[in-house]
Amino acid sequence: MERDNQIREFNHVFNLVERKNVSISGVKKVESFDSEEFLIESVMGTIILKGEGLELLKLDTMQGVVTIKGLVNSLTYLDENILKKNKENSVISRLFK
Repeated sequence: MERDNQIREFNHVFNLVERKNVSISGVKKVESFDSEEFLIESVMGTIILKGEGLELLKLDTMQGVVTIKGLVNSLTYLDENILKKNKENSVISRLFK
């Protein structure tokens, strides 16, 4: 819990250079990633980063910084209420299938 509070003190900065190099600070956790999509939990919400040839260069959990290279096609911040609703619906739908 202490580590989570430390990360929340960091500013959230997103830096994209020529759609090829991405640096994000204020990162709590990298939920999942592959060469086409990163799902990142930040202090400002969940981020979906999509592209081609995406590669994790640096993950500093103490500083809350992630560095990614590859061609970036889109970046989306997800509304947390939508995420909760989708999770609830998927659990309910699985129960009644």
